[in-house]
Amino acid sequence: MYEGAVQDLIDELGRLPGVGPKSAQRIAFHLLSADETDVRRLAHVLVQVKERVKFCEICGNVSEETQCRICRDPRRDLALICVVEEAKDVVAIERTREFRGRYHVLGGAISPIEGIGPDELRIRELMQRLASGEVTEIILATDPNLEGEATATYLSRLLRPMGLRVTRLASGLPVGGDLEYADEVTLGRAFEGRRSIDD
Repeated sequence: MYEGAVQDLIDELGRLPGVGPKSAQRIAFHLLSADETDVRRLAHVLVQVKERVKFCEICGNVSEETQCRICRDPRRDLALICVVEEAKDVVAIERTREFRGRYHVLGGAISPIEGIGPDELRIRELMQRLASGEVTEIILATDPNLEGEATATYLSRLLRPMGLRVTRLASGLPVGGDLEYADEVTLGRAFEGRRSIDD
């Protein structure tokens, strides 16, 4: 335990996701020894993010304007929507340069243990986007974990009666991985998603 402001800083840093007590302490002492200009710049950027960044009114992605750059891009395919859990997932998919449609950010995944049900996610907004009838395919790109699977299952049951093509991202073995280290679910998915070598 440290005194006053130092302990307050460690406590606040420790509240960040993925930052444990040791990491919080290490970051705090780094900031204490850093140049005052660097610390002020960091504080300024944190305040700016909270003041300027909002969520896109269409898809829920982060943006400094009312609509994100992807939703403003007229070259994007309006018939395709890729549903993701968080805005950081949009960045991951964009890096592949494989998807040319638009996104819908749910803001999380269904997790009864954490008290997150369908009403806490941006599912109502997704349904409103589909009302226009221009969307023909929904790609469910939720995480391949228990919560992501529950969310994908819920959404697929909700969307199928609408006559849309509902697809799920394939999952399986990572490139460079060893079969002996793959868990049963991953290996099972790899078998389900197998394709011809001629493809």
